Amino acid sequence: MKLLVTGGLGFIGSNFIRFIHNKYPNYQVTNLDKITYCGNPDNLKDIEKNSNYFFVEGDICNRKIVDKAMENIDVVVHFAAESHVENSIKEPYIFTKTNVLGTHTLLESARKHNIKRFVLISTDEVYGNVHRGSVKETDRLHPTNPYSSSKAAAELIARSYFLTFKLPIVITRSSNNFGPYQHPEKLIPRFLSLLIDGKKVTVHGTGMNVRDWLYVEDNCEAIDLIMHRGEIGEIYNIAGEHELTNLEITKLMLKEINKDESEISFVNDRLNNDWRYSLDCTKIKELGWQRKTNFEESFRKTVQWYQDNQWWWRKMISQ
Repeated sequence: MKLLVTGGLGFIGSNFIRFIHNKYPNYQVTNLDKITYCGNPDNLKDIEKNSNYFFVEGDICNRKIVDKAMENIDVVVHFAAESHVENSIKEPYIFTKTNVLGTHTLLESARKHNIKRFVLISTDEVYGNVHRGSVKETDRLHPTNPYSSSKAAAELIARSYFLTFKLPIVITRSSNNFGPYQHPEKLIPRFLSLLIDGKKVTVHGTGMNVRDWLYVEDNCEAIDLIMHRGEIGEIYNIAGEHELTNLEITKLMLKEINKDESEISFVNDRLNNDWRYSLDCTKIKELGWQRKTNFEESFRKTVQWYQDNQWWWRKMISQ
C-alpha cells in the first residue's frame, strides 16, 4: 500500500508513521508537511532514511504540491491542521485557511487521482460541551471556538465529497491524545517542561474542566483499523474513556515528579472554554478495536519520556 500522510511531522502524525513503519514495513509512506512551528523533523529522525519513507515539504493549500504528492497514492490519512485552541482565538483566519481550505484542496486532488480511501482526522471538540453522558457519532455538532469550527467545516466538506462525488471518505474523532513528541504548547508537555525547570504551572480557571485522555498509540491502532476496515462514509469516535479534570491531571504530574500542589498557580480561564468532552466509542469497538494500554502505565511512560528527552522539547521552548 502507498500512503500519503499529511502533517506527519506533528505529534499524532509522526507517531502514526512510526506505527505503520513498524507494523507494515513494506508500506510506502509519503509525508507531506509544511514544517511549521509544531512540525518537527526530529520527530522522525529514526526512520527518515528508510527506503519506504518519502518526505515532501509543502503546504496542503498549494494545489501543485498536493497534486504531485498525490500521484500513485492508494490511501490518504489527513492529520495536517492548526490545532491549538488558544492560537485560534488569537489568529482565527489561519485556522480557516489550513483546516478548511487545506482540507478542500486535498479532497479535490484525491477526487482527481481516484484515491481508494481518504481518512480525515478530526476531534471530539466538534461536539462542543457535553454536559451529561457521552456523545455518539450521530449527535449534532456544536463547535464553540475557531479551531473546532474549522474542523467541523472540514468534516462537512469531506462529507459533501462522499455524497456528491462518491469519494471514499472515513472520519475519525478522537479525544485528547497524550504521549511522546507532543509540542510543549499542549497541557501535559507544557506543564512537565515547566515543572522540570522548577517553575509553577498555570491552571485555567478552577481547573474543573473535564477532558478524556487517549494514549497516542491506541489512537494509531484505531486509525489503522479504520484505514483498512472502516466503512466508507462513516464517522468513528475514538475515546480513551479516562476522564479527568485539568486539576486532576496536573496533580498526577506533580505526584510523578515528586512535587506538591504549591507548584500550581490559577489564572483567568480561557475564552469560552468548553466544560467537558466525552465520547461514546461503541461503534469502533464493534469494528474490533480495544485500547491496548493502561492509562496509569502509559501516563508514567509519557512523563518519563519528557524527562529523558529534554533535548527534544528544549529546542522548541527556546524558539
